[in-house]
Amino acid sequence: MDQVGDIVRTDQYLTFTLAEETFAIEIVKVREVIDYVHLTRVPRMPVFLRGVINLRGSVVPVIDLRLILSMPAVEKTVDTCIIIAEVNMDGEPLHLGMLADSVQEVIDIDPSQIDPPPRLGSMLNTEFIRGMGKRGEGFFIILNIDQVLSSDEMAGIEAVRTVAASRAAA
Repeated sequence: MDQVGDIVRTDQYLTFTLAEETFAIEIVKVREVIDYVHLTRVPRMPVFLRGVINLRGSVVPVIDLRLILSMPAVEKTVDTCIIIAEVNMDGEPLHLGMLADSVQEVIDIDPSQIDPPPRLGSMLNTEFIRGMGKRGEGFFIILNIDQVLSSDEMAGIEAVRTVAASRAAA
């Protein structure tokens, strides 16, 4: 916690698992967590884009974070869920669903408990990692959700969302 005058600031993160690894995103980016629901596939969409869902009348694209992070695809279990996050796409907010093996908890992490992303050389892009959170003897990866997808991948998602929305309106 940081104290600025009379205001105490805490940084809260939603933790979740992918392939038995713990990840986190800032809670301010999370709109809600929903149970796994049927995904409508859209033809010719990228492999990581698993489909779209109807969330209270809005078309929300759903990605498999495992595939984005070079892991095997999510296998649906009773714990599989969809994290609805708000990401920044060219300055505009976009609701995006992300498949997770399970959601753990919302935790407070003091900024002093977050190390910078590991330096892995110039060949590997780690811009999508906001930092490494320390918890007990271990670490978890804090994702910069606005940087997880490349601009080309985000453009592909927007195109699929637009197509799905126009089909739903027809």
